[in-house]
Amino acid sequence: MNHAMPIPELVAVVVGLLLVAAATKGLAGKLRLPFTVALVLVGIGLKELGGTGLPVLHFFAELQVAPEVILFVFLPTLVFESAFNMDAHLLRRNLAPVLMLAIPGLIVSTGLIGLLVWAATPLSLPAALLLGAILSATDPVAVISLFKQMGAPKRLTILVEGESLFNDATALVVAKILVAVVAAGYFSWEAAMSGVGEFFRVFVGGIVVGWLAGLATGLVLGRVNTSPQIEISLTTILAYLSFFIAEHGLHVSGVMAVVAAGVVLGGWGRAKISPPVEDYMNHFWEHMAFVANALIFLLVGLSVDLPALWGSLPYLPWVVLAMLGSRAVLIYGLMPLVGRLPGSQPVGLPYQTVMFWGGLRGAIALAIVLSLPDFPHAELFMPLATGAVLFTLLVQGLSIEALMRRLGLDRPPLADRLALLERDLAAQELTLERIPDLLRGGLFAHPIAARLERQCKKNADRIRAAISDLRRQEMGRHEELMLLYLRAFSEEQSYYQRLYRNGHLSEGAYRELLAVLVLQIDAIRYQGQFEHVRSRHFNRLLEFGLYRLFDRLGGTWLANVGERMRTRRIVRNYEEVLAHYQGNGWVLASIDRMAAEESIPAAVAAEVRDHYRHWHELARAQLDSAGAQFPEFVTAMQERLSRRLALLAVKEATEAQVEHGLLPPGIGEAQVEEVFRSLSALRTPERTRLRVNPAELLRKMPFFRQLSHADFAEITPLLKQRTATEGEDIVTRGDSGDALYLIARGVVRVLRAEDGEERALGTLLAGDFFGEQALLHDEPRNATCRAVTPCFLYQLQRTDFEELCHRWPTIDAAVREADRARLA
Repeated sequence: MNHAMPIPELVAVVVGLLLVAAATKGLAGKLRLPFTVALVLVGIGLKELGGTGLPVLHFFAELQVAPEVILFVFLPTLVFESAFNMDAHLLRRNLAPVLMLAIPGLIVSTGLIGLLVWAATPLSLPAALLLGAILSATDPVAVISLFKQMGAPKRLTILVEGESLFNDATALVVAKILVAVVAAGYFSWEAAMSGVGEFFRVFVGGIVVGWLAGLATGLVLGRVNTSPQIEISLTTILAYLSFFIAEHGLHVSGVMAVVAAGVVLGGWGRAKISPPVEDYMNHFWEHMAFVANALIFLLVGLSVDLPALWGSLPYLPWVVLAMLGSRAVLIYGLMPLVGRLPGSQPVGLPYQTVMFWGGLRGAIALAIVLSLPDFPHAELFMPLATGAVLFTLLVQGLSIEALMRRLGLDRPPLADRLALLERDLAAQELTLERIPDLLRGGLFAHPIAARLERQCKKNADRIRAAISDLRRQEMGRHEELMLLYLRAFSEEQSYYQRLYRNGHLSEGAYRELLAVLVLQIDAIRYQGQFEHVRSRHFNRLLEFGLYRLFDRLGGTWLANVGERMRTRRIVRNYEEVLAHYQGNGWVLASIDRMAAEESIPAAVAAEVRDHYRHWHELARAQLDSAGAQFPEFVTAMQERLSRRLALLAVKEATEAQVEHGLLPPGIGEAQVEEVFRSLSALRTPERTRLRVNPAELLRKMPFFRQLSHADFAEITPLLKQRTATEGEDIVTRGDSGDALYLIARGVVRVLRAEDGEERALGTLLAGDFFGEQALLHDEPRNATCRAVTPCFLYQLQRTDFEELCHRWPTIDAAVREADRARLA
């Protein structure tokens, strides 16, 4: 807006625009118009009415939109809210088509639009390419809002919204490069190659800035306990500061920085937000996005110059044709190719059609146009861009709903349709249960109650018939099975969320548990089958690789880092197994109820129950094994659980007193916050209880039993603590050996690969040792020793081992005797 505008007038303008937006929201709901489309139409109408001389509306006609308002005030809010609420797991799985459309796709679109516009209008080729870049940025706010109302598939929403987030950044970067070309007045290959390098620097640089900012903010949020003001302020600072640092400080993509920051905080960082604050956070950003969208699309309407638009009509159809043609080539040409990539899921023709027609343009295009410098034919840019944006909003935006219905994409998945019918049936039955309460006071008219009862019974019979038809026509045994698994997984997910909110799960364990469940729930809901999970296996391999890297690099600091990572993994695995055991038990107790509610056949319910019973027993066996190997740790975990339960009881009692007016709200809130701080301190388990006294270990070994207490005091400082996670290779065949290992807790399997297959040579338990042959014979490791369970070990380096054998010959003799026996 005009920078010279006085403050009182500026406040009046903003308040007036918000009032108009609120009224338009109500009007759009009644007329069943997309909110953003209604805002643009209202903005155009207000500007035209202001031009007629009405004093009240005069300022609308004079209002000027500065591009900085859109780019620096509204854009960070819109981009961050969208990225923060995006499903990070689903985005990662669809990253290939999203990036293909957002980067090479946008560049191809820029070229196609530019060439056709250059051929059909007076614009030079660089100027036409600039217009192509501007009109290639999609802004599907109206479409995404419609998707949410219609229950569109989540994958389609991710594809459309993800493309928009990434290609907004791409369009801004490409437009800046082309502005320099237009200003120079000529195009060269040297400039093109330089532009490609600059593009990747700006684009990737923005991702790095946003990623680091998101990580830093998440770490700070993890240390803040139940403070809505602080936590919401931190996310607001993140949205604007990441944009400012990237755009002004480092001259990289500010939009890409906000996208990366929002995705990081919405995925990895969401568990850092205090559970009581999460709802506040969601409502805050939802309102911020509403305000930004309302103002931005009103300003789009107010910026439309109808006489200039009318003057551009000879060229506008060519621009629209170029825009639609390039979009068709992009969607129908690139998407089938992306579907052939390894690990990529194909994008079907109905999805492609909605992505083609739903690629609306919006405020980003107009903001770029408004920020352009003067150049030949610059006066054509604003009406051409405005006309193209209006076409997508008024023609495509108003017809996309009909297109989705025609393609059948408005139809929710089978499980959701059944759930909606069951909800309606439950509402009718609940109403019938409450009718006697109306009559109990004697003041409610019996004829009205009887009429309501008849209507509810009629509705209930109709809904039951619809459920019966749905089951008969669309559900076989496989669908019944998937439906019950979907309900069971959802119940299990809800149980884990309660555990986390009550402080019974650490953040890392909660995130890993939910990642797999959410993946399976989405796969069953939208594909009707289980999803094969590869990411956890890859993550474990990555962790093992880091452990070995730290061990090979050496150094006390790196060794300590690796040791802490191993110990944290053991603790997290125990937490996950314990949560699995509790969650599976909860589902087992609920299966009969869920099967009855869904009318699931007994045989299907029995199959699901058998699987959950197997998982339950498997988790129980792992817990028993952990209790035998690490009794001190398990005892400490149980102590923490008892303390958390006591704190939760205090919280519930306090909330009950506040609800009944027995305690002032201010005092109650302060006490509840104190309880949450205590719960947060108890969330992460202690790792020190995994430690074992070295003297206790040495006395278990035959060749140490004859040593005196003084000898123990000399030997124990030589032993370095070491943990190994389940499945980790402690030593690997062929590696050089520089240490002997003593097992304090856990089980180790000795393996050797022969003819491409691993063969077990033996199993070692607490009190055993391994690795002595490489030290005694100065040769590479002749076998691999792998942790079967989480293990706690002590490590004796070569130099310390040689000194120990030299000073105590009995130890040397015992080790060599064990070596001869193993070689035999």
